[in-house]
Amino acid sequence: MSEAVYQRIQHITQHILAGGEASVEDGRWLIRLPRDYLSALMAGADRIRRRFKGPDIEVCAIANVRSGNCSENCRFCAQSGHYRTAAPVYDYIPEERLVEQARRAESWGACDFGVVSKGWGVRSDKERRQLRRYFAALAEGSRIGRCASLGVLDRETARELKAMGLENYHHNLETAESFFDQICTTHSYRENIDTIEAAREAGLRVCAGGILGMGESLDQRIELADTLRRLGVESVPLNFLSPQNGTPLGERPPMEPLEILHNIAVFRYMLPRAEIRIAGGRQFLRDLQAMIFMAGASGVMIGDYLTTKGRAVEEDLQMLRDLGLRVRSDTQQRRAQEDSRATATVV
Repeated sequence: MSEAVYQRIQHITQHILAGGEASVEDGRWLIRLPRDYLSALMAGADRIRRRFKGPDIEVCAIANVRSGNCSENCRFCAQSGHYRTAAPVYDYIPEERLVEQARRAESWGACDFGVVSKGWGVRSDKERRQLRRYFAALAEGSRIGRCASLGVLDRETARELKAMGLENYHHNLETAESFFDQICTTHSYRENIDTIEAAREAGLRVCAGGILGMGESLDQRIELADTLRRLGVESVPLNFLSPQNGTPLGERPPMEPLEILHNIAVFRYMLPRAEIRIAGGRQFLRDLQAMIFMAGASGVMIGDYLTTKGRAVEEDLQMLRDLGLRVRSDTQQRRAQEDSRATATVV
């Protein structure tokens, strides 16, 4: 092992802690570090996480409100109508069921609850009416943050969703622009970026990340991180390919645990101020799941995913307790503010 390598890791770390940014060249160097240096890289990523995101962990959850027969041909997705998979197929779930799931997520300490619907975007009046009912029911039945992932948006639709009560919009870039046409051809990368910009212009908080392990190069992983940074994305979910039978990527081997931790740490270096939340594919860490936070993650999705089961929620919450980490609850802060305003009104 080289002292010069340790010194460069330390130099990049100190530069970021002082308010600077890692360059693309730094990112390409960090992601190629031999495993011998992983502990030093993770130690630096943990310092960066604590410096910019504090000691607490943000928790979120999602609900798949409509599943299967999606018009998109994303090569990783079991819900795509282009492939024959075992994914469930159903239309919009009842509002009561959605609110029940939101309340359960709120009881776990989740700050945001995502309404996820397959498809290209909001394209019909029927969809708009259903979404209006969903967000009204969530606003009345819970105090959890309202998030949605509905596909590509234009500016008018983004403003409509904001008026319906939506607070956050999630839309993954999925991968680097230079690799995107190897993953999806039914919409363009430009449409992905336009969606993020439209959501932000409408006053929505933006959540966008991608999936690693789909065959992209190491440089393309850095390209994705740099694109997210240039777009100013506040929340970055990192997923790791969970190969689904029947999809074109169904035979790809999953990423190894140490590679996953290495990539989390590098994304923390590239995106020091963003929430980096670990989502799909976390099971491939096996016994190393608790190390995601030491690698720089500041958030985690708990509960089930879209077409796959997640780990038992109590196991995740116990993991946080065992690590001495607290769940950061924006919901609790929002409740306190609402109660304070209500008291002031009564007085």
